[in-house]
Amino acid sequence: MVKVTVIERPNPQDRVAANKFYAQAIATGTTDLERLAYLVSNQSTVREADCYAVLLSLLHNVADELAQGKIVKLDKLGSFQIGINSEGMATREELSVSAIKKAHINFRPDKRLRSMLNNVDFTFK
Repeated sequence: MVKVTVIERPNPQDRVAANKFYAQAIATGTTDLERLAYLVSNQSTVREADCYAVLLSLLHNVADELAQGKIVKLDKLGSFQIGINSEGMATREELSVSAIKKAHINFRPDKRLRSMLNNVDFTFK
């Protein structure tokens, strides 16, 4: 069950407009690689330390492949890809690497993970 709280926000396009209230999901904790390794080891015959080592190796290799400009697709989980934000320039010739403001990672969940969203229960806190 996902807990939801109510937040009040102004309209960024019209600061004089009345604030509106929105629902916002709240996290109830964090699951790290150690916890995932523990969970996987309890669902298989593989030891926890081995699961943790594999997950760390996966993380290292995903980062390495992304740094090479590749899309990393983890079947049934989703795809990761590097995205960037840049300043706009008047002409193509003016645009250079220095116009890049920041990089981020885009995640596109796979069909199975997306469909999970249709079955999530929400409750107001």
